[in-house]
Amino acid sequence: MLTPHSIIAVIGSGTMGAGIAQVAAQAGHAVKLYDIQPDAARRAIDGIATALSARVTKGKLSEDDRNAAVARISVAQTLSELAQADLVIEAAAEQIDIKQAIFRELAKACSAEVIFASNTSSISITAIASGVPHPERVVGLHFFNPAPVMRLVEVVSGLETAPAVLDSLTGLAMRWGKQPVRCHSTPGFIVNRVARPFYSEAWRALEEQVAPAAVIDAALRDCGGFPMGPLALTDLIGQDVNFAVTCSVFNGFWQERRFLPSLIQQELVLGKRLGKKTGQGVYRWPLDESLPYESGQLSNIESDIVTFSGIELDDLVVQITQGETASQLALRLKRPVVLVDLINDWRKARLVVLAAAAGNTTEQTAKAVRFFQRHGKQVLLIKDYPGMLVWRTVAMLANEALDALQKGVASEQDIDTAMRLGVNYPHGPLAWGAELGWQRVLTLLENLQQHYGEERYRPTSLLRQRALLETQHEH
Repeated sequence: MLTPHSIIAVIGSGTMGAGIAQVAAQAGHAVKLYDIQPDAARRAIDGIATALSARVTKGKLSEDDRNAAVARISVAQTLSELAQADLVIEAAAEQIDIKQAIFRELAKACSAEVIFASNTSSISITAIASGVPHPERVVGLHFFNPAPVMRLVEVVSGLETAPAVLDSLTGLAMRWGKQPVRCHSTPGFIVNRVARPFYSEAWRALEEQVAPAAVIDAALRDCGGFPMGPLALTDLIGQDVNFAVTCSVFNGFWQERRFLPSLIQQELVLGKRLGKKTGQGVYRWPLDESLPYESGQLSNIESDIVTFSGIELDDLVVQITQGETASQLALRLKRPVVLVDLINDWRKARLVVLAAAAGNTTEQTAKAVRFFQRHGKQVLLIKDYPGMLVWRTVAMLANEALDALQKGVASEQDIDTAMRLGVNYPHGPLAWGAELGWQRVLTLLENLQQHYGEERYRPTSLLRQRALLETQHEH
C-alpha cells in the first residue's frame, strides 16, 4: 500500500509529467523522473525549480520547502532504474502502442506489487493493461492541466483493476491535496465525455450562423456562468487537441451522433489555425477580451429582476425558451413572440440573449429589448434558434451526465464533482438539471429532437424517469 514515504516514478517529462512530479515531490515523496531524452527530464526539473521559486516570491512557499522539494526529484536514465518505485505514473504520448510498450518494459524490471498508473485522458485502461503481467495493478490516474493547480484527479478502473489499488490511489490523491473521483474505463472517462456538448453545441451554432463566435462565447460566459466561452476555450486548449479528443470519444462510442465532430473545427485543424499556440484559431491571439456588446455603465446598476420565466408586454409574449423557435411559438399562439435564453444568475448577469419570431415587427421586438435594458441588462439579439445558446447546452450536458450515471461510469456525486473541479462549471450538470427541473430539460430536448429529426438530441431513459417522478411529486 502507498504511504507518504513511497517512491514515485513519473515517465514523461512534458507539461503533465513535470506537473505530476512537482505535486509528488511537494507532498514529500522521493520522485524519479524518466524521459526517453534524459536532457528533457533535466530541463523539466529546472522548470519545476523555477515554478516553485515563483511561489516563494509570492510568499506561498518557504525557501527551505522549495529546496527540499526540488532535491527529492532525480533523473532516471533507464526504465530499469524505476524498479525501486512503489508507484509508476506514465505521462507519455497519447498513443496506445507507446503506453503498452512502456508498461511491458516496466513489468520486466518491477515486482508484481508495483502499481502502474496511466495519466491518459482518453485511452482505455483495460486496453493498456491487456498486455501487462498482473493487469490488476494497472489503473488510470488522470490529472488535469496544470497538475499542481487543478484539484481534480480521475481514478479510473479497467476491467481487471483491483479494488485495493483503487482505494490506495484514492487515499494518495487526497493526501496530495487533490479531489479524487472514481470512474470506470469508458471513452473520455467522466470529464472529457460529459463536456463534449459544451463544445459541440457552440460549433453547431457557429456552423448555422446563428451568431458570431464572440456572441456565442459571451452568452455561455455571461449568461450561463461558465468561466470561459467554449470557442475561446478550444483556442486555449488547442484546436488539434480538442478535436482529437472529440474524434476519440466519437469513435469510442461507435460514431454515436451526440459526439459528432465539427467540420468547422476540422477545417481550422487542417489549416493549422490551432488557437493561442499558433496565434490564430477561432480568434486572433492575444485575445481581445472586450465584450461583443457595450458594457456601458453597468457596474452600478442592480437589476431588480431576480428570476424571470415570462411576461406579456401588450400583445407581445416574452418567455424563456423551451426548445421551439420563436416563430413556431408565435404561429401556435397567433401572437408576436420574443424568447429569452437561460441565465444562471439573474442578479449578476449583465447580459440577456433574445431571439424574435420572424413575423414580429421591429417595434414589437424593440419592446422586449427596452424592457430588459430598463432593468440594467445589455441585450444581444441572435437568430431565431431552437433552444437558443445556453439552455440547449445545459440540457445536453445534463442529458450526457445522466447517460454516464445510468451506465455506471461513476456516481452522481463524482460526476458533478468532476465537472465543477475539472472544467470549473458553475454547477454539476446533475444538480443543475434537478434545479432547472427534469421535465423542462426533457421538453427542451424533445423539441430539439423534433426540430432536427436527429438522434443527437434523444433524451436518455433516465431523464424520462426523473421527469416522470418529478411530475408525480407535483401531483
